Amino acid sequence: MKNILVIGSTGQIGSELTMELRKRYGNDHVVAGFIKGAEPKGALLESGPAEMADVTNPGMLAEIVKKHNIDAIYNLAALLSVVAEGKPRLAWTIGIDGLWNVLEVARENKCSVFTPSSIGSFGLDTPHTNTPQDTVQRPRTIYGVSKVTTELLSDYYFHKYGVDTRSVRFPGIISYVTPPGGGTTDYAVDIYYYAVRGEKFTCPIKQGTLMDMMYMPDALNGAINLMEADPARLKHHNGFNIASMSFDPETIYAEIKKHKPDFEMVYDVDPLKQSIAESWPDNMDDSCARAEWDWKPQYDLASMTKDMLEKLSQKLG
Repeated sequence: MKNILVIGSTGQIGSELTMELRKRYGNDHVVAGFIKGAEPKGALLESGPAEMADVTNPGMLAEIVKKHNIDAIYNLAALLSVVAEGKPRLAWTIGIDGLWNVLEVARENKCSVFTPSSIGSFGLDTPHTNTPQDTVQRPRTIYGVSKVTTELLSDYYFHKYGVDTRSVRFPGIISYVTPPGGGTTDYAVDIYYYAVRGEKFTCPIKQGTLMDMMYMPDALNGAINLMEADPARLKHHNGFNIASMSFDPETIYAEIKKHKPDFEMVYDVDPLKQSIAESWPDNMDDSCARAEWDWKPQYDLASMTKDMLEKLSQKLG
């Protein structure tokens, strides 16, 4: 990768990914793509080039790619799971029609493309424990359906046109920098904010509900390291399982209480979030990612919790 376009650069992942890529490749070589109403601010705007990059406008994307000699695209445009259920047509338009536009621009301009998939691509019929890399994927949410389609369409462009498409199945992502935007796993971010503010937390997910989670630094490394991986080693290209930790609400609560003994949590289960959570894996088998491009997370629940509480304490004053 020499010149990179990050579509969705102001989102939860995109805002941190853009800055990490600039750190590694140089500020001028990473373009922060955004949409109207979600313009970059602060360091994200000031540290490098920014362009309006709407995935529903292929002409706009093509102009950016040519203007900046882009050879790699990180396409993060999507609606998250809970939001998508309320706006299924828009979720498809952004996630799939938009992906088609990105892939066509990439094909015409010889760009590689990273478009993340998710644990949401699995469903109730998928093995929930040690979920295999290659297994049944029959999700019942529009978010999940669009992520399965993302994997298949990206593979199609690789096999038919030779477009270098790659992706991982992200678990829930936890970060202290940018708040999440309507996902099922958001509680695992919110709980740290409440703990640092000394407020009682109301958990929308039922006790005992396991889900794969990951700290943002590991998620960033996963995305970048896959794009940097030797293509000769890759047997898969799209939809790599990557895993770091799996826990239920009671487990993360107990870990936080080691640092915040007075912290309190109660339950008020959200039926929609709970139904989505129960359709996702308890934990994924990421052995293919480890074998094909040396994936290895750096954080577990204990080390992430310590860092999250320290960083949020500084952030919230």
